[in-house]
Amino acid sequence: MSNASRLSGRGLVKTFGSTTALAGVDVDLANGESLAVMGPSGSGKSTLLHCLAGILVPDAGSVQLEGRDVGALGDRDRSLLRRTHYGFVFQFGQLLSELPAVENVALPAMLLGASRRDATASAMRWLGSLGLAGMEGRRPGELSGGQAQRVAVARALITGPSVVFADEPTGALDQSTGHDVMRILVETTRAAGASLVVVTHEPKVADWCDRRIEVRDGRVVGSAVRR
Repeated sequence: MSNASRLSGRGLVKTFGSTTALAGVDVDLANGESLAVMGPSGSGKSTLLHCLAGILVPDAGSVQLEGRDVGALGDRDRSLLRRTHYGFVFQFGQLLSELPAVENVALPAMLLGASRRDATASAMRWLGSLGLAGMEGRRPGELSGGQAQRVAVARALITGPSVVFADEPTGALDQSTGHDVMRILVETTRAAGASLVVVTHEPKVADWCDRRIEVRDGRVVGSAVRR
């Protein structure tokens, strides 16, 4: 792993029964870089994200975050690493439906020990910066799809993560709203100094990222840098 790399995977292999989801994948993510992982359904791209994020442990190979071997950590330490160093944005947001937007955003900071007052103040700032001032008290069901994804972006960034993982973040949105969410996701992660991994099958979503790789049958079969 080069000194400029923040996250690195080497020789990643992952099987589920007789199915090989990853068949020896190498990938690097530089500091502040945005990377799109593309491929059809069943190609292994989501498994790659889960291994890089420490959700799954590869059967072979290694994942390193800033020189730290993620796979060598126990379940508890990997869970702590995900809370302290990673942020997540999912296709359907996965916000807590019973909590207002400000509490959804504040919760990760509170789980790391921030006081309710400080976490709420930080959440208010994030929501305001993402164009959601005045909507802090709305629950997810009272927000549009695009607004809910902005809340999810704020939640992912409030703890100051090193890497943000976004799994099909525009999959449930129309094209115009998806365009807006990707712009916000890329711009805010870059401004926060975080790196970004986006799993998508949409070329227009991948176009927002600095670089893309294509995964098929558990292998990286192509890569491109945004011009």
